[in-house]
Amino acid sequence: MSLTNSISLQDCIFSIAYFNIMTKVIYSLYIDIPEEELDGCIPYYGEKESKSIKTKREMKKYYDWLKQMHINYARNIGVDYKLFEYDDDFKNYKKWFIDKYPEITTYNIVNFYKIHLMYELSKQYEDILYLDFDAMPVSNNNFFDTWDLTKGIAILTNKSHIDTNLHNMKSFMKYTGSVRSPTAKYWNCRALLLESNMSGKNEVYNTGIIGINRYHLKKLNYWNKFEELIQHMKFLIRDKNSMFPTHIQKLFGFDNETIWSYKMEINNVSVQYLTEEWHHFMDKWTYIPKNTNIVHAINKNFKYVKDWYEKNNL
Repeated sequence: MSLTNSISLQDCIFSIAYFNIMTKVIYSLYIDIPEEELDGCIPYYGEKESKSIKTKREMKKYYDWLKQMHINYARNIGVDYKLFEYDDDFKNYKKWFIDKYPEITTYNIVNFYKIHLMYELSKQYEDILYLDFDAMPVSNNNFFDTWDLTKGIAILTNKSHIDTNLHNMKSFMKYTGSVRSPTAKYWNCRALLLESNMSGKNEVYNTGIIGINRYHLKKLNYWNKFEELIQHMKFLIRDKNSMFPTHIQKLFGFDNETIWSYKMEINNVSVQYLTEEWHHFMDKWTYIPKNTNIVHAINKNFKYVKDWYEKNNL
């Protein structure tokens, strides 16, 4: 083999490796939590059934369609798609988590797992789009063409769903209070930030749809001092001399979005706020605007989304 051919082969190998690193991926997560491990949870707006029970049933019922919606979108925009499920990898992760943090529920472990997977995928992919399994692309507009992920993490802020008025919180707790609510996560993150000698000002991010690249994921540094952070969260929950009134302290818990917001603040991570077109939050009201690209069916009304999608011949 000549020197010229040898160099050409090396260049070829490098190009292939570089291409593999630079590829994009969409991934999602479907974990069918055993019924005995479900959180006790308030109903969705206007309903009587526990959120956890409804979610389990509707996710399973529409599993094939939800998965196919993700696969079709990834294929149409020319990127890889991966769906992670209740396999041995998750079982091992769950066991490790429970052994180390027995107070954390399976629901919260699932949400930490999706961030663990994000870091694992970043070893191969430069640009990543995470979609909750109940987040459905309903157009073929390319997320990666619209959002330049070098400019910051593309994510929705739940600011409009947060009550920051301390005096309103007693009525909030009485009628709609939940440790899963954006308001609860705001106050939990505020407490963590104050514990870290910061101002306490924070956004609450919805991690149901996240666009991120390797650089910003590394800067987020989510798992750094994780055990120490969990200990801080335990302290805030149990502190008998808390600076927060009891009705606020009852909102404190362990969840991925509280920590995500905390990490965004302390590590000064750049952010791009997803618009309604790219994260349509279908919660209290069931409707889909015409220019929507991704519907996040918080209320699990998948039938409505499926009918709307088919009616519009998408």
